Amino acid sequence: MALPVFVPFMASALSWLLREVVVKFIVFSAIFALVAFLVPRAVSYLGDFVSPGALSGAFSGIDSGVWFFLRFFRLDYGVPLLVSAYVSRFLIRRLPFIG
Repeated sequence: MALPVFVPFMASALSWLLREVVVKFIVFSAIFALVAFLVPRAVSYLGDFVSPGALSGAFSGIDSGVWFFLRFFRLDYGVPLLVSAYVSRFLIRRLPFIG
């Protein structure tokens, strides 16, 4: 009895799926987990270099009109996001098999 035509097609599709999709998913998941673990640690280390008293003194001299635009553009959310993105980019470029 002859094999149906779709059996070799399914075998090649399954081998492509395992070779391309699953392996890349595992590699990129490992990279994501590594970056998700290292970025908060790096940001916490960067935060140790700035004393809270110095920041409080610097921000107390800002005018109320400037504070309006700082709040309007949500810099309290955007600046930590930007720092995390820069640290992530730095770490990803230092990985030998990607950068």
